Amino acid sequence: MAGSSPALVESLSAGLAEVDALLLRRVDHSDAFIAEASGHLLEAGGKRFRPLLTLLSSLLGSGPNESVVAAAAGVELTHLASLYHDDVMDEASVRRSVSTANARYGNSTAILVGDLLFGTASDIVADLGPEAVKIQAQTFVRLCSGQIRDDRPCPAGVDPTEYYLGVLADKTGVLIATAARYGAMFGGCPPEVVETMREFGEQLGIAFQLADDLIDIESTAQELGKTPGTDLREGKRTLPVIYVLASTDPADARLQSLLLGDLSSDAALAEALESQVGAPGDRSTLEGGEAAVAMMVRHGILTRS
Repeated sequence: MAGSSPALVESLSAGLAEVDALLLRRVDHSDAFIAEASGHLLEAGGKRFRPLLTLLSSLLGSGPNESVVAAAAGVELTHLASLYHDDVMDEASVRRSVSTANARYGNSTAILVGDLLFGTASDIVADLGPEAVKIQAQTFVRLCSGQIRDDRPCPAGVDPTEYYLGVLADKTGVLIATAARYGAMFGGCPPEVVETMREFGEQLGIAFQLADDLIDIESTAQELGKTPGTDLREGKRTLPVIYVLASTDPADARLQSLLLGDLSSDAALAEALESQVGAPGDRSTLEGGEAAVAMMVRHGILTRS
């Protein structure tokens, strides 16, 4: 948090410590195996971006309190639960620089632990009142809808970029929106501020995922803490892929062939990643990045100076 005041850093650090303590208490279980599997990704670390946003949003009102901390923990547990399910769907083996739950415990256990964490998150939110429960349920529905659509091809006749942004709003944006919304709600902000933070959070979530998609093809496994190119291997049409496939430049023909082909082999995936990234200033990467920025501006995520 470079550039932040010492008082703000101290307040947020104290709030995150309370969130982490609550998370550790709530993922614990009388069954030692369930406790271990439930805490597997939690103990691996993570950015805690969503609970931090909840704490920050609360500062628009009276600041962090017991309800804000509980809401932040509920959001983070919902996020963690989705990661257990994501890794099963992606057949991923590494997450946060450790083995995934599915790699360590098997798919069935990973799915059930994800369900357990969703339930625990809902239990925490249930203590915050009926409005919070309603928001949690609506968030969960949209999150799952986004994941389902992310796993499906863009329907015929639908603009692939607009479809993709809609997927991002659901699978990533909605939970970040809820994180910001809860912070403002339980920080005592007026309804118009709560709604502004919800809108801001959703747009921030879209930008967050667009950046993550670029990082996935430009970073090493050591930098990511997970295997790069997972979306490419699965044939997902992220924004850089959409723009490469739409290119009419003959120089992109080989990369287009790779992206439309079978990337199940490590060699094919490595060639596709190398072609996507290329040398510094590579056209495909630049166009994908410029397109991402243009989309953020058009949807009000960023403003041009």
